[in-house]
Amino acid sequence: MGINLDNGVELRNIAILGSTGSIGTQALEVIRQNPERFKAFILTANGNASLLIKQALEFNPKYVVIAQESKLEEVRSALKNSNTEVFFGTDELCSILERPEIALVLTAMVGFAGLIPTLAAIKAGKNIALANKETLVVAGELVTSLAKHHGVKILPVDSEHSAIFQCLAGEEHNPIEKIYLTASGGPFRGKDRKFLATISRKDALKHPNWVMGEKITIVSASLMNKGLEVIEAKWLFDLNPSQIDVIVHPQSIVHSLVQFTDGSIKAQLGLPDMKLPIQYAMAYPKRMANDFPRFNFMDFPNLSFEEADKKTFRNLDIAFFALNTGGNMPCVINAANEIVVAEFLKEQITFLRMSEIIEKCMSEIEFISKPSLEDYIETDRITRILANQFVTNSKF
Repeated sequence: MGINLDNGVELRNIAILGSTGSIGTQALEVIRQNPERFKAFILTANGNASLLIKQALEFNPKYVVIAQESKLEEVRSALKNSNTEVFFGTDELCSILERPEIALVLTAMVGFAGLIPTLAAIKAGKNIALANKETLVVAGELVTSLAKHHGVKILPVDSEHSAIFQCLAGEEHNPIEKIYLTASGGPFRGKDRKFLATISRKDALKHPNWVMGEKITIVSASLMNKGLEVIEAKWLFDLNPSQIDVIVHPQSIVHSLVQFTDGSIKAQLGLPDMKLPIQYAMAYPKRMANDFPRFNFMDFPNLSFEEADKKTFRNLDIAFFALNTGGNMPCVINAANEIVVAEFLKEQITFLRMSEIIEKCMSEIEFISKPSLEDYIETDRITRILANQFVTNSKF
């Protein structure tokens, strides 16, 4: 819910799940610039206690939640003289999300950890600004059906899905023929598998256009991020896999496109700045003025597009296979991907090895066509165990 102020502006209480990450910190920048519009009501972090404390002292939220119990006393001690209440763990977070003052829950937690709090927020009737794509990758059917049942809006924050969402405004009754998710191609666009076999952690962390956290940067370099976005798009926009395509757009200006049944195409353009889709979701359905840098056509006289190289970057094919297979298969690739990315960042496996381990997990984990929430949780658990085993076993 929102609070109507005397000046007619509605103040929205925002719960930011994952406030210390890349999306969370940028969401707080939006709040910092619009204190009359938004209030940080809940801030959460996994283990970055120092930044969570700093954020809480500046934004004075009603609640903060730290996931790691070992950091609880540090946070409580630092905030003991403030008006902020401090909690830890998923159970207490889910309980707090039921508070009636909350207008919007921004889910910016990384990975599978975002699923349970997102489900709790939906059950509490809260609209969701979704930056945690893994929630829909893992359990898209469960999440979307629950949102429909509770009358909850899911507002996409990923730049590509926000672009599609914006292109569909006013087109509710016009059938979609196809959507095109754009990809920058990452730092290794145009390279072959022989080159990919030689790259290092340092190489993969150099994204050409976006400034992101380490995990998302690696996942973007491998194009698994785009594969996960394909699965997310299926559930966000109720599409068949054949209606979703990926095209490489190195400039990252056209964020995605929608083609309608008459052949017309709408696209959403803008500079690569995540604060734009974050603000759009937080203020929806209104558009708010800001002082963000503006796109200038003269700075980009040429916008180019290429076919995605699925043979070199196998993760795209892996994701489409998982989408077409359905059931718990997307949950398998998400869990395996989280493990291999973490191991690549620790320099325990090579860049190409990541895809090999994901595919091996897909072939080993029992397929469940109609999984329950408990099935998703168990699939995630055993896939992580198996992926870790494959990391240490060079010959499988």
